[in-house]
Amino acid sequence: MSASANGRYCVVIPAFNSAGTIGALVRSVKRQGLAVLVVNDGSNDQTAPIASQEGAVVISHLRNEGKGRALRTGFEYALRAQYDGVITMDSDGQHDPAEIPALIEAGERQHAGLVIGNRMATSTMPLIRRWINRLLSWIVSAVARQQIPDSQSGFRLIHKEVLANTPLRANGFEIETELLLAATRRRWKTVFVPVRTTYDNHTSHIQPLRDGLRFFRVVLRYIGHHR
Repeated sequence: MSASANGRYCVVIPAFNSAGTIGALVRSVKRQGLAVLVVNDGSNDQTAPIASQEGAVVISHLRNEGKGRALRTGFEYALRAQYDGVITMDSDGQHDPAEIPALIEAGERQHAGLVIGNRMATSTMPLIRRWINRLLSWIVSAVARQQIPDSQSGFRLIHKEVLANTPLRANGFEIETELLLAATRRRWKTVFVPVRTTYDNHTSHIQPLRDGLRFFRVVLRYIGHHR
């Protein structure tokens, strides 16, 4: 299936100080024939003008509000524009836009509300990230009572009905977990597609203590809803 034959999806890219990677990423996504929205989350570099020059719609936050808030801005835009769904990607270039058609095909063939790119089987993820991701995915799997091989992947297809009916309030990286658990609670079908990733010279904005605490708040809130 070619993504260029399907214009019903919008690629949403939250970006913070991503001038070095955003241009090539937007160009690659545009070659798939898809609309691109870059949510410039208070960057103090040239992220916004570069993305705009490459053909992306750009929405800018005046200050850095976090990945979760940037994604929520993108979801609100996609719902107003009446897209059938969004594909989310990180702005650092770790996700390959050539794999977008595989997510779309899996979502439509399996009637899934959420399709997640599974990096664990094929990626060159640094060892410490792999350990942390396995731990967090094990926790999410336990509370969701289903196998979740990669709970933290930011490469996802999310159907519009999931976006419209899943209240989100996360501002940071914990939005990946919040969305996954909320979709599970509402019994949306979730499927996983193996994807490749690259981590060359990519700087993580994750702050382990703060973002770890936020992750556990999301998990505990989910458990509380099921008591």
